[in-house]
Amino acid sequence: MSARSKARRRALDILFEAEQRSVTPLEVISARREKTDMIIADYSVDVVEGVLAHSEQIDEYLSTYSQGWTLDRMPAVDRMILRIGSWELLYNDDIPDGVAVSEAVELAKMLSTDESPVFINGLLGRLQQLKPTLLA
Repeated sequence: MSARSKARRRALDILFEAEQRSVTPLEVISARREKTDMIIADYSVDVVEGVLAHSEQIDEYLSTYSQGWTLDRMPAVDRMILRIGSWELLYNDDIPDGVAVSEAVELAKMLSTDESPVFINGLLGRLQQLKPTLLA
């Protein structure tokens, strides 16, 4: 697993924990740094901060284009994977679009249901197709 893949996974853990505990992701990062010897990669922080900075727009896109699924109905881990994938796809120019989608699908294969990789691939693929108009 590459350093960026590990950083994505750590960002997912942070976002998931924050939602489950009803705290901010930045509080989770701070607590982990204070109470453990865990090293949180810069890219993990970049992902978390990017998702936070664009959360309203990302959630609007996910809600609009996920056919038959509201954000609340999605498994929490899928919701976090989609947010990370959407941020990388739409707002992080350092990551090629195909890599953003495939990394999200890999996270889903490791951490979610059997149906999740197909769902995540389809939804992020749709956002990838629409990217020029979404960001216009």
